[in-house]
Amino acid sequence: MELIKPGININIVGRMKVAAICSLAMIIVSILSLILHGGPRFGIDFAGGTLVQIQFQEDTTVNEIRSGLEKINLEGSTIQQFGYKDNNEFLIRTEKSTSDLKGLSGEIEEALTATYGKDSFDVRRVEIVGPKVGKDLRQKGIKAMFIALIGILIYITWRFEFRYAIGAIIALTHDVIITVGVFSLLDKEFTLPIIAALLTIIGYSLNDTIVVFDRIRENVRKSRKQSLQEVINSSINQVLSRTFLTSGTTLLVVLALFFLGGAVIHDFAFALLVGILVGTYSSVFIASPTILIWETFKPSKRKRGK
Repeated sequence: MELIKPGININIVGRMKVAAICSLAMIIVSILSLILHGGPRFGIDFAGGTLVQIQFQEDTTVNEIRSGLEKINLEGSTIQQFGYKDNNEFLIRTEKSTSDLKGLSGEIEEALTATYGKDSFDVRRVEIVGPKVGKDLRQKGIKAMFIALIGILIYITWRFEFRYAIGAIIALTHDVIITVGVFSLLDKEFTLPIIAALLTIIGYSLNDTIVVFDRIRENVRKSRKQSLQEVINSSINQVLSRTFLTSGTTLLVVLALFFLGGAVIHDFAFALLVGILVGTYSSVFIASPTILIWETFKPSKRKRGK
């Protein structure tokens, strides 16, 4: 099955400057958003604190819940609806934490019981993370991404050439920054599942990029008379159908998770959704053209030998 007919010749490399400007704009917006928000909005996984998930029997509002928490001086907590509106489920997040699961959550239960009455709600989940543990998880999550990128750099340098590795790392860094930027723009929480999503995006985008690199290397050996620009352009066109098919089928699965998977994995699926779209774009317009830029400043043996 082919979505794009064989022999198509879209001038992808010719649109490299336009793609670079678009990517640069997205990266600048992402970084500015992170600066203005003081970094990602870390969930309790990284920031530490207490999270309580409560389901009410009757309809209620965030303001009513906040009023009930005034009795225990937690009116400044972050309160948001969880899942679908008719579920009447809410998440209460506070920076306070305690080693006793029943401590703070018990106080919240008592305060809400006084406001709503007994048996008017059900505590579905309580999570407590200390500030030291949160900091440790945050550092390990960032470390995991850096180790993954260094491993990729070594692997692609060994399998291809260093210029290919630089192209892949630039594309993967581009994907991560934009995905994190989208989360910052939408003020979504940055949690452990999002780190898992970012690592998944790195792997997915890399797989796509290596397919393109493999075709470029193959065509460089066969087409000695063609310029590198022509080889890169024809190579991308040759795998374009495969790229769209792979990305399209993966997107269908992620969309199903996003719309039908429930609130628990909603942000994880959203991160994958953004990452796959950006990763497919970067494999075509960022990773491969970077090889051409590298060739301009540091010609390969193939070019010097002419």
